[in-house]
Amino acid sequence: MSTAQAFTSTTTATAFEIDDHVAAFVPHGRFTLAGAASGPLAGLRFAAKDLFDVAGHPTGAGNPDWLRSHPIPTRSNALVGQLLQAGATLVGKTLTDELAYSIHGDNHHYGTPVNSAAPDRVPGGSSSGSAAAVAARLCDFALGTDTGGSTRVPASYCGVWGLRTSFGLLSTASMAPLCPSFDTATWLAHDPDTFERVGQVLLPKTGSLQVRKVLLPFDLLELAEPEFQPVVQRVYDALRSELPGEHMRMSGEEGELEKWRMAYIKASAFDAWQCHGAWISSARPVFGSAVQARWDMAQHISADTARAAREKQDLVRHRVRSLLGADGVAVMPSASSVAPLRDASAAAIDEVRARTFGLTCVAGLAGLPQVSMPFTTPAGLPIGVSLLGPAGSDLALIALATRLWRNLQAAH
Repeated sequence: MSTAQAFTSTTTATAFEIDDHVAAFVPHGRFTLAGAASGPLAGLRFAAKDLFDVAGHPTGAGNPDWLRSHPIPTRSNALVGQLLQAGATLVGKTLTDELAYSIHGDNHHYGTPVNSAAPDRVPGGSSSGSAAAVAARLCDFALGTDTGGSTRVPASYCGVWGLRTSFGLLSTASMAPLCPSFDTATWLAHDPDTFERVGQVLLPKTGSLQVRKVLLPFDLLELAEPEFQPVVQRVYDALRSELPGEHMRMSGEEGELEKWRMAYIKASAFDAWQCHGAWISSARPVFGSAVQARWDMAQHISADTARAAREKQDLVRHRVRSLLGADGVAVMPSASSVAPLRDASAAAIDEVRARTFGLTCVAGLAGLPQVSMPFTTPAGLPIGVSLLGPAGSDLALIALATRLWRNLQAAH
């Protein structure tokens, strides 16, 4: 057992201390675990998305049937232990969309957390509760996951910092999976200092990023609503003032990006059914209609279809990594729209979801890190603009993003 795991197994839970006025925390996750008396994160409070195992406390994965049919964990996810050992205090577990199979932020069983940055709009998912808790300042940062956009999208909708880590960089053991070949563990924070401090604790001190070129993929920008255009341009221009830049098509040719999106959808759905199909078939859990429709689709993805999708993924991975090289970053929208209204129609939600996956699938298919920086539209609504970087450059990419963001705020 690692030192971090030993720390969590010997820590005693105390009373829940949060006034949860945004409905971000799950009923079975209302407890507090004190962190070490000193450390680089001492004095900070964090929450954990209810996919992360915490020893002695149930993991619900956003679904009551999962909660009932899975044993209480006896060991904690490594990230939880690292954070406690670094001095941060865990203040409970936050809501996730069901089995993390959504980027919208609602939950058929537990409701929709309040997006305090735009209360009439959804928080985004599947790290919905984590983003809502951070945006409402109920905690300083929160653990989330990102498979197809589950941290980048709520970060964009709620006006907080978010990240998809390089695939495989942080442990996803002792964590309820969705698609193991795409799942990443990560965090959200409401200010750049905290965001970077957490990265210093969780991310390995390997990999450097001496940026020598910046890319602006116009095919990705075209997927986003017009409000993103001036902010993305500002970020690109700030980098372009120091570095060579290029407007280009990430996908190579017109129509190709939709093929990338479908490759992600099919490969991830097949992976998800291989992971959960037996449990779904035997336990017959109740899902909300949108999530149920995804499982219905997933169970009919054939091995041949999945194999073709994986072959496409290999091509995408090679192309995107070759474009960035070891020293390039791309500037792109974190989502395709501002957060949808809480009462948006199913058709409107599906349309936004499709465009957003056209954006988020790039990092997912290529296994690359992507940092989402918070900005606002002229109307005051949150939007995220991202930097996509080379594999393993996560810590350096965060440093670049936070420095760049501060400079833009000072100049604005």
